[in-house]
Amino acid sequence: MASWFRRQRPRVEAPTLTPRDTAAAALRVDLGELAPSPDVFLGHCAALHLVFIEQLTTAMSNAPRVADKDALARVSAVALERYQGIVAELERHQLDKTDVMQPHLEGVEEFERRTQGGAWYEQVASAHVTIGFLTDFWVRLAAGLPGDLRGRVVAALSAGDLEGPVHRIIERAIAANPALSSRLALWCRRLVGDTMLQARSALVLHGDRSKDEAQIEPVFTELIAEHTRRMDRLGLTA
Repeated sequence: MASWFRRQRPRVEAPTLTPRDTAAAALRVDLGELAPSPDVFLGHCAALHLVFIEQLTTAMSNAPRVADKDALARVSAVALERYQGIVAELERHQLDKTDVMQPHLEGVEEFERRTQGGAWYEQVASAHVTIGFLTDFWVRLAAGLPGDLRGRVVAALSAGDLEGPVHRIIERAIAANPALSSRLALWCRRLVGDTMLQARSALVLHGDRSKDEAQIEPVFTELIAEHTRRMDRLGLTA
């Protein structure tokens, strides 16, 4: 099964869509065409979720209030649940975790180093921005996986409520210290470039720059729009 799982995924025609669904689904189909093979997808996604767990537990250890520590502990458990869901797919397809995750570890750890932040509020904001953006990205990228696997991966990535509790922590921090608003807005803007680069590192490009960019641009435009909405809900300028 593992050898089948590593086979090159054949190109397929995009499904016929009703007009109502065309705009949103076209984004998913286009990105799915740039998805790596399932074993590479799962290995990269699992390695990245280890970084998410580390981000959240670091923020938890530095949180100044018990309420925030408790909330971040619960959110860390959600990130762990998502990680376990991805690992379950590795095990289902008899893929060795070390073999498929290790090649991505250096890249995701460098990403963590660049985006972690020093102050506690930066660490929480980093988790909010990077996990939110990259979860949106990986859900879209899952369009390139075989049907049953795609459904299970999307379910794993959507498990629990990770965004809401982190949003409320940042909201409370800003309410307690309104001066944080401008600093966090600037910090969150700085995170977007590195986060986009991390997302792009997962794509399998055709080698035709104009064709690649034509597929990537609308997807990243939508991802940035969702990031902007995420920031707007906090009253921050994206």
